Amino acid sequence: MHVMTKPQLPSTPNKHADLVAQACRRIEAADQPPSLDGLAQQAGLSPFHFHRVFKAATGLTPKAYADAHRANAVRASLALGKASVTDAIFDAGFNANSRFYEHADAMLGMKPTQYRAGGLDARIEFAIGETSLGAILVARSQRGVCAISLGDDADALLRELQDRFPRAELIGGDASFEQLVAQVVGMIEQPNIGIDLPLDVRGTAFQQRVWQALRQIPPGETASYAQIAQRIGSPKSVRAVAGACAANTLAVAIPCHRVVRSDGALSGYRWGVERKRELLSREGAGR
Repeated sequence: MHVMTKPQLPSTPNKHADLVAQACRRIEAADQPPSLDGLAQQAGLSPFHFHRVFKAATGLTPKAYADAHRANAVRASLALGKASVTDAIFDAGFNANSRFYEHADAMLGMKPTQYRAGGLDARIEFAIGETSLGAILVARSQRGVCAISLGDDADALLRELQDRFPRAELIGGDASFEQLVAQVVGMIEQPNIGIDLPLDVRGTAFQQRVWQALRQIPPGETASYAQIAQRIGSPKSVRAVAGACAANTLAVAIPCHRVVRSDGALSGYRWGVERKRELLSREGAGR
């Protein structure tokens, strides 16, 4: 007699990765986000085991992955400028406008119609200053600080901001905004002085988990990409952690300069490895 057996958890990481990749493709292809039970059944796992395997492989829960995919779909559709906001919302799998608008700020950083129009009518204050590490640009939307950039060329920093928000109204900051810039400069010159800025952090749920972990690294200390992956409960996501560090646009406030390779060597830094080395040197000297 043939006896039915309960599907067992795959025995190798590669099989786990294959199951998760298949689940991701199902999420991406579905008109509506699949249920956890449905995804687990297709994977041949219990919902509990599937949830654990998926999070370990991606750094996200299945729901967070579905939410991030839908957010990316909305952004891509709106950026083309061809679909209406309503069409973009429903095409991305949101079954009600209200569900989308509950999270629109975190997804887009501005009103959906403004995003579709390349930042049209969005008002962003900015100021450019000088630090001992070069030029600095700080920009703030209505939600908070949306950019902190370092570089050798102040004009290039401004062009980068214009490229990110091509149709937004960029205005020079007033005296009170200059005080904010002075605070940010202070973070660079004396990086072990913590300042709680109202950060306008945009990114996926995974990136936000990584960025939060970075902010918990004390000044004067470092962590490896592998250690950050461990701390956020996703030890297999080392490359994704490195990608999240590279995507950070808030220099110093989200201290990706404190993340190093497992052998202690300095890896790439959006604003230059020499600036990373100097920031770490200053933090070490201030301990």
